Amino acid sequence: MSLQEDLTTALKAAMKSKDQQALAALRAIKAEILLAQTESGSKEEITEEQEIKILSKLVKQRKDSAAIYTEQNRNDLAEPELAQAEIISQFLPAQLSEAEIEKVVVETIQKIGAEGMKDMGKVMGIVNQQLAGQADGKTISTIVRAKLA
Repeated sequence: MSLQEDLTTALKAAMKSKDQQALAALRAIKAEILLAQTESGSKEEITEEQEIKILSKLVKQRKDSAAIYTEQNRNDLAEPELAQAEIISQFLPAQLSEAEIEKVVVETIQKIGAEGMKDMGKVMGIVNQQLAGQADGKTISTIVRAKLA
């Protein structure tokens, strides 16, 4: 099933169960996908890669907002953001562990012969392409820095 079919099914289920958190998160996904489709001027289907980018962006936004709310001792606002991030994450590919990410980073460094921080951009580009949607950029960046330092 495509993401849009899964999304429609999940929206219907959330409406029936009157789950406001899920509805807000699912409607946000639907809105972003519609914006991406109409951006080019025609109602063409977006690629799976674009869908993953959109979903990753939405999860990151929610987690960043929750972090800000938590810093300001506003757990009442942080909890819904984290709940929505969790709902959106269900549509992403399974996330890799740090050990699995580290393995890919080490393989990439060996493959391209990276030697130090000057090659960080090359390594990041390749690893981000390989792990699209399976790991967040911040984690990848931290591991790449540690391995190239």
